[in-house]
Parts: sequence; structure tokens; C-alpha cells
Amino acid sequence: MKTILHKAEERGYQNHGWLIANHSFSFANYYDAEKVHFGALRVLNDDFVDKGMGFGMHPHANMEIVTIPLSGELQHKDSMGNFGAIKKGEIQVMSAGAGIQHSEFNGSEEKPVTLLQIWVIPKMMGVEPRYDQLKISENAVDNEFQQIISPNSDDDGSWIHQDSWFHLGKFTENANRAYKLRKSGNGVYVFVISGSVKIGEQTLNQRDALGIWETENFDMEIQKDSEILLIEVPMQLPKM
Repeated sequence: MKTILHKAEERGYQNHGWLIANHSFSFANYYDAEKVHFGALRVLNDDFVDKGMGFGMHPHANMEIVTIPLSGELQHKDSMGNFGAIKKGEIQVMSAGAGIQHSEFNGSEEKPVTLLQIWVIPKMMGVEPRYDQLKISENAVDNEFQQIISPNSDDDGSWIHQDSWFHLGKFTENANRAYKLRKSGNGVYVFVISGSVKIGEQTLNQRDALGIWETENFDMEIQKDSEILLIEVPMQLPKM
């Protein structure tokens, strides 16, 4: 088993006033040759958006984009005609494919929004753009991991154009959990939203991450009051 540790304080940091962004991988003005991607996982941004502020209409193409709100409510509008809001307990999934435009705004004048935005490189280019919004809280079970993303439209959660699985778990008590990788050649990026988890001899705290590959499974010792995101992706990038 191979691993790579990404400490929270070593992420890229940009403060734009209305937007405070932490980048696990190279993004915008932040570049680190050692942190461009983890397999097909290209972006993991941990964003704070101030009251009434947001991102105006901008384009995307050939990327699978998953947004996970952590607090507040994010307004969304896109060129496919979708308009609405997402909040904690929901996820938003966009296959940018052949090309879309969208905007994201904090519609509240009272509360900021915090969110994770994740980009996964797809296994096929130029697909028809697609939008999905899903309330995941209805099927969540405390102290267990819940599948929220897979490659299969008839599986639990939403789906993307990649052999990738996301699992999210909220733990209110200490727990030992094992994760078995869904596909050979994949790796898992373990991201600690809150709390703490120990994998092997490595302890991860809030916003720390550990990339794991060349293994079929691994064990986790999860501390109470923790929220953990597991992102399984192919380690080989698709040929363009």
C-alpha cells in the first residue's frame, strides 16, 4: 500500500475578501508541481463564500463536478435551464461534457456559505452536459458510510462519467471501519471534514487528507464527532 499525506495547513490558500479558498490541488493562482492531481481527482476546493456574494456565469467543459455544501445555502443557475439552491444534506452533480455555463451565489444577506467543490476527470470527452441535485440526508445513517456517487445511474446516490465512488460518513461515536476498493487500479483520497481518523500509523485531523493506492482495502479508526469523505478514483488518467 502506498500513501501520500496532505496536511490541512499545507493546502493552497487564497483570500479574495468575499471568497476564502483552500486548494488541495493546483488551482487558479495556486500551483504546486507535487499537487496537481490524485489520479483522476483534479480539484478539491474548500470554499467560504461571504453573504450575498458568489461566482458569476462562467464556462466548464469535460469535467465531472460535485458540490457538497457544508453550511448555508448556495444558489445555482446554468445554461441548461436549471435554477435553485443546495444546502447541507444535499449534493449537486454536473457533467460539463461538451460545455456548460453556470453561476453560484450565496443568496443570503445574513449567513456565509461553506462548501467542497470536487472535480473528477471523466473517462470520456464531449458527453452531453447533465445536471443532478440529490438530497442525501434522507438515506444517511449515523456511524456508517453512505455512497453518494458511483459510475452507475441505478446505484445509490448520483452518478458521474468515471469509475469513481464517493462515500460520506458522519460518526457520533468511536468506530472501526474497513473500506474495500471497488475497482482494481483505483486509489482513495480520504478527506477529514471534521474530527479525526487513524489509518495505519497516520492520524488525520480536520481538513487533513491521505491518498491511498496499490491496495485492495484499508482500515480506519474513526473518532467520535467526525465527518469523513472518501473519494475513490482511477489512478491512471484517461487518454485524451
